[in-house]
Amino acid sequence: MEQIRLYTIPYKGLKTGEHSFDFQVDNALFEAFETEEIKGGECQVRVGLVRSESMLEFHIEIEGEVICECDRCLEDCPIAIDYEGDLVVKFSDETDYYDGEVMWVSPADDVVDLTQYIYESIVLSLPYSRVHEEGECNPEMLASFTEITEEELEAMEAKAQESDVVGLDDYNKSILEALKSSMTDEK
Repeated sequence: MEQIRLYTIPYKGLKTGEHSFDFQVDNALFEAFETEEIKGGECQVRVGLVRSESMLEFHIEIEGEVICECDRCLEDCPIAIDYEGDLVVKFSDETDYYDGEVMWVSPADDVVDLTQYIYESIVLSLPYSRVHEEGECNPEMLASFTEITEEELEAMEAKAQESDVVGLDDYNKSILEALKSSMTDEK
């Protein structure tokens, strides 16, 4: 990952109390992480910070849209992002610990880098199924996905049984029989 420092907060000079920051996320963040999952996007990040002597408490809201591949038609698909979460930053000489909710930074550091947190929050807020709204998928791609008819299944089965090269073991035969049975039961 190329190191980017667009999402850092210089906390050393901040007084105890509440502060707010805004960041704009664009393609540079996703390119820096070299992700294949997110092709690009734009999000607005609002950060509320409560600074105390012993820690920093962040409340982070991310809204916007990213572009992913549609699971149905494989075309670019806009996905809305709406994330809200909290992060506690504590000070310690041991800074190797970060679990997504608590981050440790060295007391010698002047800034807190939220880049990783923002990226992970966007990725984790993606839905499991990333598809276009109904009717917006590429119709040509959808047309290439056809259901197999019972006749086509029987023809494939007969061809597989006749061929010496392609033989079905008992496990695959049972799967084929179950598929054939379920198609007959649906009628």
